[in-house]
Amino acid sequence: MKRLAILTSGGDCSGMNATIRAAARTAISQNVEMIGYRKGYAGLVKNDFIPLDTMAVAGILQRGGTFLQSARSQEFRTEEGRKKALDNLMREGVEGLIVVGGDGSLTGALALDRMGFPVIGIPASIDNDIPFTDMSLGVDTALNNIIYAVDCIKDTASSHDRAFIVEVMGRGSGYLASTAAVATGAEFAIVPEIEFDLSEMCGHLRQRHQEGRNNAIILMAEGAGQAHELAAGIKDTIGFEVRVTVLGHYQRGGSPTVFDRLLGSRYGKRAVELLLSGTKGVMVGLSCHAMVTTLLEAVIKGEKRPQDEILKMAEVLGI
Repeated sequence: MKRLAILTSGGDCSGMNATIRAAARTAISQNVEMIGYRKGYAGLVKNDFIPLDTMAVAGILQRGGTFLQSARSQEFRTEEGRKKALDNLMREGVEGLIVVGGDGSLTGALALDRMGFPVIGIPASIDNDIPFTDMSLGVDTALNNIIYAVDCIKDTASSHDRAFIVEVMGRGSGYLASTAAVATGAEFAIVPEIEFDLSEMCGHLRQRHQEGRNNAIILMAEGAGQAHELAAGIKDTIGFEVRVTVLGHYQRGGSPTVFDRLLGSRYGKRAVELLLSGTKGVMVGLSCHAMVTTLLEAVIKGEKRPQDEILKMAEVLGI
């Protein structure tokens, strides 16, 4: 192979730039040219790309988000759009593509693979909901952002005798909520995977207030309900005033942690190595600190199990 390409698709996350940088530098070290498509599959359909030489990827390691940018592409979802994308890849002499993104992005990678084009997927989702990898790119940075925010909220909660409901990302996965709850000592974590008893929670919080504990933190995954509705449901029943903080897109950004910088670098390097060795149609993942590969088809059909250890720990610690 003489020319490879990379794109970042779907929701952005910290560590994507480290991945791009590592992929480009690894390719260059093997005398292979690397290009980067702007704005994900939309750029692939429009044939909008830039060369990724050493200067292009200099100074991006510490930046959050993706300097290639990301976007949704309705056109790529169509057969005609995918054919246009494939024609562009062939026209530019690209012999392999690396796709960095979540389940939707990896579904697009699988579509290209089924069309016969060599593709490697890299999991990037702060929800940590992609199967066959212990950690997706951006999760650790998002967790650190959440923990910093909750620690700050805890200060004001204790100053004003209040309970705070903090809504975090996680449409179908409660990983961020449950893990952050353990790390911050929150009183409750409400996640999509487990039904919760509102009256039981209110009774527990009311008892805490009667014991003289003057604040409470409830972490709630966005997919488990609406934080403002929950606040209205427990208002005037637990002894505390109730406030809501929705962290939203704050969780996605910021300088990547050491873990995400290293993980992105490992993912990018390994993806290039796999393409150059003739491997295609797989996703690179992390398992027990080792790089592993799984067929894209299995990834798309698979489902990420809840982190049983985290959930059991939360129960033992009274969350």
